[in-house]
Amino acid sequence: MSTGPRIALVGVGSMGSLHARVIAQSPDCELAVLVDPREEIGTAVAERFGTRWRPELGDLSDVDAVVVAAATEAHHELALQVLGQGTPLLVEKPVCANLEQTTEVLELAESAGVPIMCGLLERYNPAVMTALSLIDAPVHVAAKRHSPYASRIKTGVAWDLLVHDVDIALRCFGGAEPVAVSAEVGQFHPESVPGAEDVVDAVLRFPTGVAAVSASRIGQRKIRTLAVYELDRLIEVDLISRTVTINRSVAQDAFTPDGRGYRQQSIIEIPELLTAREPLATQLDRFLDLVAGRVDADEERRSILPAHRTVAAVMARTQG
Repeated sequence: MSTGPRIALVGVGSMGSLHARVIAQSPDCELAVLVDPREEIGTAVAERFGTRWRPELGDLSDVDAVVVAAATEAHHELALQVLGQGTPLLVEKPVCANLEQTTEVLELAESAGVPIMCGLLERYNPAVMTALSLIDAPVHVAAKRHSPYASRIKTGVAWDLLVHDVDIALRCFGGAEPVAVSAEVGQFHPESVPGAEDVVDAVLRFPTGVAAVSASRIGQRKIRTLAVYELDRLIEVDLISRTVTINRSVAQDAFTPDGRGYRQQSIIEIPELLTAREPLATQLDRFLDLVAGRVDADEERRSILPAHRTVAAVMARTQG
């Protein structure tokens, strides 16, 4: 049994089950308890990973940290309970269903001096980590995150999907927030909750460039792409296959010795990834470092709000 932090996992749905696997497999922590109101599902997952189940969060004196992977609508109340007991928290994105609740939770974490982390998982995608390490002076970032429809997700795509790519775009531009935003939204699926958008296309203006981010849940296949344009090269990322390609145009109207011409010549580079580790495992490592004090808790907390604030600004533009 691990001598590392004892972790309570709240929510054992689609994402929660993945967290359960990664926590249970880690040699650096212990999956101490699963929390889910559904006894049949909760006990089944607990049995699979060799831990115990309980229906409610309750007293947290028997654990050292909490991971919340419940439905977004439940995040606010759960986060307040966890932080109110002084327990470090990793909460799935978004922190809460709106900016006001997210701000409240982050302010409580700050005032109580309790570490908090948001599950912005693409930060730990090996291809994204590699691309961010290569970026020098981006002028245009384009990100696309499209998926087939999933009726179990009640939140609109702005908070469910777009927040990931907004976070990446901000990181591409050195953590700066956009000086202006514009967006268009659409709701088309008959099963979507009124007001829960199915499509968002947003443009973020930065002092040194522009980002176009697109999220949709009416796609017929899963697409996760990122393109970072600099004046002398293009860095392309496929977040699903976790590949990075660098393209450089080196000549135009070139000719071979036999007189045949090429309208354009390019160099293609395929850099080695910084890591091959599963993003969820890398994220867990970061959380364990945060719990142990090896990560600056203030810096980690401050890194959460900009993407949430930008998504809120995007949606405010569509409603204005």
